Amino acid sequence: MPRNKAILLLSVGHACVDVYQGAVAALVPFFVAERDYTYAAASGIVLAASLLSSVAQPLFGVLTDRWAMPWLLPLSTFLGGLGIALSGLGGSYALTLVFVAVSGVGVAAYHPESARVARVASKGSHTAMGWFSLGGNLGFAVAPLMVAGVMTAGGLRLTPLFVVPALAGSVLCLLVVRMLDRTSGTGARKAVAAEGADDRASFVKLALAVVCRSIVFIGLSTFISFYTQQRTGGGTAAGTAALCVLYLGGAVGTVLGGNLANRWDRVTVVRGAYLMTVAAVAGIVYAPGPVIYLFVALTSAGLYIPFSLQVTLGQDYLPSRVGTASGITLGLTVSIGGLVSPVIGSVADATSLQTALAPLIAMPALAWLLFRTLPEPVVPKPAAPAPAPSAGAAPAPVQQGAAATPEAELSPSRRDAR
Repeated sequence: MPRNKAILLLSVGHACVDVYQGAVAALVPFFVAERDYTYAAASGIVLAASLLSSVAQPLFGVLTDRWAMPWLLPLSTFLGGLGIALSGLGGSYALTLVFVAVSGVGVAAYHPESARVARVASKGSHTAMGWFSLGGNLGFAVAPLMVAGVMTAGGLRLTPLFVVPALAGSVLCLLVVRMLDRTSGTGARKAVAAEGADDRASFVKLALAVVCRSIVFIGLSTFISFYTQQRTGGGTAAGTAALCVLYLGGAVGTVLGGNLANRWDRVTVVRGAYLMTVAAVAGIVYAPGPVIYLFVALTSAGLYIPFSLQVTLGQDYLPSRVGTASGITLGLTVSIGGLVSPVIGSVADATSLQTALAPLIAMPALAWLLFRTLPEPVVPKPAAPAPAPSAGAAPAPVQQGAAATPEAELSPSRRDAR
């Protein structure tokens, strides 16, 4: 299977899943407008999407370390879309939380296995993994536009239309699974453990840094629409535009991160990105007027340059548990940001949004400090294959001390002779 074709299909499928993660935050202002939710109640919707997802993704990661489960890709894509499609039906707050949580489980099931498949298809390329992550970021970016279009046409009663990307993504995932079965045989059915020793201490530090990133990103995703309206004096369109900038900047940042990592090591690139993000988030909180859009764009790039690099770093710190590493870096630590959103909402209800968002400035600073202590993992390269002997050449003599030939590599006649 050509690597570029596989990564392209996986990237588009990734977009069809992550559009539902972006849709949750994009739907919040419309739930507030139609159902008069408070900030705390609205952030509870984000919590519902994150809570089950944060627990489920590491569990799915552990499972994919034991067994490859490519069939999860189309199934989880459909489940992620189904939950959001049903979220606007009925006026029950509890039922809305249940549907959004179902979508979160679908997203949770998708990411560990898709990251494993993408790692195999990318053959270790940081740029290719960047393109895979780009698909998810584009899904995030399209979500506010998709939600705004549907909500403008008919409000929450039209949320069943949101199932369409899930159907398309499921078909694309099926194509990838079939290609894997044809070209790699057991590669689509058996999980293969990578070689190398696990560096658990470094992985824990990495996970904590991703938690800090998650708190900033989910916090801004939930409240940037409201905050931009306050700072600019604009309406819903001004807030939706800020959310689009936050997500679209991530598309640029993800590709840029992969390219920069080919020039410098990943840890150095991530450190620089988080340092820039400190100033960018401060600009969002305190800059007046339309200049907020510039700082939103810089924050987006600063948060997304590390995104795919952190996934591959996690996989290299835990080479024997690639699925678990993917589930944590893409799932648990990302979803934890949703757990903090109700706290931000409660503080905003009691004081102001500016006061509630100000602590987010410290999060990328903490991530930068954690990355100052992280090493760049050394990834073992596969040994070059020995050249094939020319026709008629005598076999090379076995030198004393050389490893014995494995039974599996012997021809039947030579095994019988032994």
